[in-house]
Amino acid sequence: MGHGHQATLFVTGGTGFLGQALLPALAAAGYAVHALVRPGSLARLPQSAGLTPQPGDLLHPATYASALQGCAAVVHAAGLFRFWGPAHAFDRLNRVGTQRLAEAAVRAGVRRFVFVSTLAVIGRPLAQGVVTEATPPRPREPYQHSKYAAERALRRIAARSGMEVVILRPGGFYGPGGTYGLNRLLVLDPLRGVRLQVGLGRRHIFPPVYVPDVVQGILAALERGRAGEVYHLHDDPPTLREVNWLVGRLAGIGAWRLPAPRLGLLALAAVLEAWARLNHREPFYPLNLRHYVFPDWRASNAKARRELGFHPTPLAEGLRAAVAWARAYLRGAPAPATSSDALAGHPWPRPGPGGPHGR
Repeated sequence: MGHGHQATLFVTGGTGFLGQALLPALAAAGYAVHALVRPGSLARLPQSAGLTPQPGDLLHPATYASALQGCAAVVHAAGLFRFWGPAHAFDRLNRVGTQRLAEAAVRAGVRRFVFVSTLAVIGRPLAQGVVTEATPPRPREPYQHSKYAAERALRRIAARSGMEVVILRPGGFYGPGGTYGLNRLLVLDPLRGVRLQVGLGRRHIFPPVYVPDVVQGILAALERGRAGEVYHLHDDPPTLREVNWLVGRLAGIGAWRLPAPRLGLLALAAVLEAWARLNHREPFYPLNLRHYVFPDWRASNAKARRELGFHPTPLAEGLRAAVAWARAYLRGAPAPATSSDALAGHPWPRPGPGGPHGR
């Protein structure tokens, strides 16, 4: 998909953590972009040349079908990611929304569909050996189930339509601008004085990926990704002790962390979950975090390196940028709206007495 003819892309998730870096990079690469955005989120959309906002709703293709016409490819980066919440909310946005977008893309004659999934669909990493693209996913919680269901739906649509689907599975996002997930646990929390770690920190953490490196992978997938293939985008998984040492040195706070036993953390999370059921707010440590922080993650990005030319940013370099941003953020400097739910441009549906409401 050459850039010279100003190929047009349809992009979702432009107002989120990834989208803030993705949209300017696509413009710099010579693409014209139709960016799906909820009307109330237009102000958060990055401004760049060749960008046309398309107000609409992922779940209602009639709101964006015309913008798909003439697009060479879709980059679907929107999605609901939390460690807590009702399963149907994840399924509705991540599976149903992806399926409806893909079906609309087929009707519009779009040739290629790049889907930003997640390495988390693996669910439970291997006790022995290394996770690769050939490792069968075993999702364990609602977010993981919804993203893997979206992958399966895309494969069915591609099989009957011939649309080229490329699936990217990034690790845990980190870098300037992120206030959730790995950025919160590894960078923001220690700077706030929350210095806990699981046990002695010897296990390898959920594989991190610097957000600009996800953008690098998307650009490569548009040009060189093989239809029907899956690519892991992440750095080599470090141990928690290695990350704590780097963050401590970069932030000047030291590497010491209080070793917290697994059973103690589970008990704390259970208490916080019980309180969350009463106040309907995500707990500080949701129980679903256990699927990410307890296993020893060993995963390979060799396929993306080989076929996409993927080269992850060295962890020390990415963490230096993340720590510098986090220190400014905690001093009250303005920051973009980059909580994980902004990846979809949809505010998190907070359950009320009558169940989840609002998006």
